[in-house]
Amino acid sequence: MVPGSSIFFMFVSAAVSIGLPAVLFLVWWKKYNLKFIPLIVGAVAFLLFKGLEQIMHLFVLTPPSGGALISVWANPALFIIYGTLAAGVFEETGRFLAFHLLKRRYHGLGTGLSYGIGHGGIEAIVIAGLAMVNNIIISFMINSGNIALLGSNPSLLPAINALVDEAPIMFLASGFERVMAISVHISLSILVWCSVRVKGKLWMYPAAIILHAIVNVAPAMYQAHLISNIWLIELMLIIPTALIAFAAYQVCKILKKADEDEVVSVENLDMG
Repeated sequence: MVPGSSIFFMFVSAAVSIGLPAVLFLVWWKKYNLKFIPLIVGAVAFLLFKGLEQIMHLFVLTPPSGGALISVWANPALFIIYGTLAAGVFEETGRFLAFHLLKRRYHGLGTGLSYGIGHGGIEAIVIAGLAMVNNIIISFMINSGNIALLGSNPSLLPAINALVDEAPIMFLASGFERVMAISVHISLSILVWCSVRVKGKLWMYPAAIILHAIVNVAPAMYQAHLISNIWLIELMLIIPTALIAFAAYQVCKILKKADEDEVVSVENLDMG
């Protein structure tokens, strides 16, 4: 049997992963003049560039011919450096190129926020939300006595055992991590949007790559089996997430100033 508390925490994580992006968009919609198209572009750009990143991983980490170029077992440090930088380069480049397309028709701080919600939101839904929904369905099947249907597929046995034996609180970690991940994606979107939107701020694009890599160090250490405690990983994410969010808050002031200057410039042209 899957404990009721485990199923409850699965519901919480699923609700956070799927609902938080929608709530943020609705809450900020009028205040920051959010637009739907940048939201969609953010989601599509994430899926596209994450797919390209995975293709590169196939050749670098698990090439078809065997003998990975980088082995997590032989070179954990090199694996961490590669993994963190690959995620930063692909995702931030996706933002950078997408914003260059968007800036032709969309302006203002809301563009960066909308894109960030789309980017972080689709990741949360794909990585955590759908997984939790799947876990909930399987848990109900197990508890309703239909485990025989699942047990007929040997590949599902590890997942079934994990649902039954895992400590309930562990299912809450996924939702907690998505809160921080969405915060990071919105914050980095603000930085990259500023690099595209404001003259002289191009350096924020490579800065976003570095910051993205830094925040991914703890998860990469977990993947490299250097740290096994998932809650320690979550604690290690808090500080870089807070620092990136603070940096984005400061950059928001630059974007607001650029928006105000643009309005004044347009008004002067109209008066002329």
